[in-house]
Amino acid sequence: MSGTAADYLASTLAQAGVKRIYGVVGDSLNGLTDSLHRQAQIDWVHMRHEEGAAFAAGAEAHLTGELAVCAGSCGPGNLHLINGLYDCQRSGVPVLAIAAHIPSAEIGIDYFQSTHPESLFKECSHYVELVSNPAQLPQILHRAMRVAVARRGVAVVVIPGDIATGRLHAEPPEWLLPVAPSVQPQAAEVAQLATILNESERVALFCGAGCAGAHAEVMELARTLQSPIVHTLRGKEHIEYDNPYDVGMTGLVGFASGYKAMKRCDTLVVLGADFPYRQFFPEHARIVQIDVRAEALGNRCPLTLGLLGGVKETLTALLPRLEAKTDGSFLASAQQDYVEARKDLDKLAELDEGTRHIHPQAVTRIVSELAADDAIFTCDVGTPIAWTARYLKLNGKRRLVGSFNHGSMANAMLHAIGAQVSHPDRQVISFSGDGGFAMMMGEFLTLLQLDLPVKIVVLNNGTLGFVEMEMKANGYPDVGCDLKNPNFAAMAEAMGIKGIRVEDPQALEGAIAAALAHKGPVLVDVVTPRQELIMPPKTSMEEAGNFGLFMLRAVLDGRAGQLIDLAKVNLLR
Repeated sequence: MSGTAADYLASTLAQAGVKRIYGVVGDSLNGLTDSLHRQAQIDWVHMRHEEGAAFAAGAEAHLTGELAVCAGSCGPGNLHLINGLYDCQRSGVPVLAIAAHIPSAEIGIDYFQSTHPESLFKECSHYVELVSNPAQLPQILHRAMRVAVARRGVAVVVIPGDIATGRLHAEPPEWLLPVAPSVQPQAAEVAQLATILNESERVALFCGAGCAGAHAEVMELARTLQSPIVHTLRGKEHIEYDNPYDVGMTGLVGFASGYKAMKRCDTLVVLGADFPYRQFFPEHARIVQIDVRAEALGNRCPLTLGLLGGVKETLTALLPRLEAKTDGSFLASAQQDYVEARKDLDKLAELDEGTRHIHPQAVTRIVSELAADDAIFTCDVGTPIAWTARYLKLNGKRRLVGSFNHGSMANAMLHAIGAQVSHPDRQVISFSGDGGFAMMMGEFLTLLQLDLPVKIVVLNNGTLGFVEMEMKANGYPDVGCDLKNPNFAAMAEAMGIKGIRVEDPQALEGAIAAALAHKGPVLVDVVTPRQELIMPPKTSMEEAGNFGLFMLRAVLDGRAGQLIDLAKVNLLR
């Protein structure tokens, strides 16, 4: 084909199956957006902020497993991509970023909007390269696409605006993208793992996102070994459903039952998880790990054995070598712990005639009960993660997207946009915190602009809740956490989007049902108490002491009223 480099870029992406590019237009992107318009094969998804574009692309890649694309114009435009791309990279989803650049003749002399994107994107990508003349584009573009897909992360093509409009005579090749390989450890390693598990008496499984597609094999492993299954938050959508061995999560937003199962086992099997909190791993147990990423093996704790391989492939080879265990006492004990933990948590999510506050636990429970069987959920970092982890029920068809590794605020609505654009026939629900929603509130207009029927549930508690609790747990006064919020529902109505404000606990279920039944976008502004506590699965004496120190400081600081509110919300329920 004969045309511009931008024409080649657009036609190559279309041939690879890319259906859309998320971004904000700009002069250095004009060549690309013009090519997309003329070829009419790829949609330009008009976002309000490039960070939103990267998060939206990341959600699409997470849900489809296929290459998603975002773009930013030169200088500030592609700088805005960086936070979202960090999230994509740490979540292991295949995303290609087109980072437009200043005119090639002006590079290196401090031109208007000048940056060095080939350096800036290095830490959040597997591959980043500058196209310095049109003839370079095919080889750089092809490599970037292959790397993003094969290494499950971000690749960046940096292209100056004048290079994009330069002439290029080239045809896209027939083959562009690799298929994920099947990775299985050597037979000797599998045999060694089988020996360890056959000799063990109390085996617990710890399952992460690497268990995707291996549900049946993990269940059979648990049945054979009579093992309780603990999962990470990213593993929730792949492991929690149809699971009689489930004993919940561990970690800061987990259950006491998950914490106990891991601490009491004599062998822990880590399956496709790179859980970052070392204090939750057992101190005196053998730990074995299976992961397709070499860098994850032994990354969090010393291992007795690490196997490089996919979870499904490795368990398929392992299961015939295992001896079925007949002693189910360890599993039964863990399951009973889970029943007790679940009972206490569910009690916190109840609403009755005497309920005086809208507790966020109840909000999440009701949304979970009323949402579609194949709904896609997103949740903000902070307190929404805790309620999602504990009260959102997944079933093998529902999906969950969040910034669970990067931990960025304001991800939920941005992820929801990518989910809805790429899955127009699915119900998409965002659990947004008031801080996160306000941080990227400009993208709320994208729902109107693109007519996306996303349902935004804002937990409006007037504070950066998780940060406030971290401060309290460490004995610090909660400084700088207050949020002076508007009536978000009234704001939505002023923008032309349906808004529902809920202040009465008895009106909650009806409001959520009405929102989910509405055909267009909806914002449900739920006023929840500021002082709702999230208790970790185990509280240390140091944490208890620090919390006591916070209470003393609060009294000395003249804020004893906060402590009264804390007691009213959490004790008088």
